[in-house]
Amino acid sequence: MERMRRCTNAALHTKDGFHPQVKAACQVQRTDSVSFNVAKVIVVGDVAVGKTCLISRFRKGAFDKNYKATIGVDFEMERFEVLGVPFSLQLWDTAGQERFKCIASTYYRGAQAIIVVFDLSSVSSLAHARQWLEDAMKENDPSSVLLFLVGTKKDLSSPEQLSQIEQEAIRFSEEIKAEYWAVSAKSGDGVMNFFFRVASLTFEANVLSELEKSGARNDGDIIRLTDSTEADRTPTKRKSNCC
Repeated sequence: MERMRRCTNAALHTKDGFHPQVKAACQVQRTDSVSFNVAKVIVVGDVAVGKTCLISRFRKGAFDKNYKATIGVDFEMERFEVLGVPFSLQLWDTAGQERFKCIASTYYRGAQAIIVVFDLSSVSSLAHARQWLEDAMKENDPSSVLLFLVGTKKDLSSPEQLSQIEQEAIRFSEEIKAEYWAVSAKSGDGVMNFFFRVASLTFEANVLSELEKSGARNDGDIIRLTDSTEADRTPTKRKSNCC
């Protein structure tokens, strides 16, 4: 599957392996004393760029070509197990139509991650990504939100077109300190790895934030993880009946 496209000057969180304190915390499994088990993720972007299909492909493992445009906002809950600890992503799928912007923006607040989606076959949707991000950031603390720039419909782009628009996307991702991913909801290329990455990074950020709040700095006060490397960063998707 397509892995994250790394940029030298991109997101500060583009690294492999969990923070040592996060590992320590998860080994202890003291999940009853901390509140890092849920992260809110908002998905924004122009109408018809594939936000709903992206989430649907991940949750259902299939491409739904007959989806209906989102009205206002849709909410999905996906459960994971990260480093042996139960963890959930709240995926807020917001409408791209202008008339629903005011409704959707009321749900932006309190996000741990913002996914800005654009269509790899549409230059204008990438140009509009900046405004979507600015609108979402008005309701959030820039210092505590993880950013992802995701190009969809990779299967519809010719190699030449893909190369050209990705140059612009990478420049933009470096500017906003975001991870850039190119995926295809139709083929599934990159989708699973992308959401596992989002789960891993939001989980880590939540644990570190909770530890900072509690003032825990000793191994005995934090969760403890396994001592493995890249394999530890991949969460396990858990079956969920929530929607």
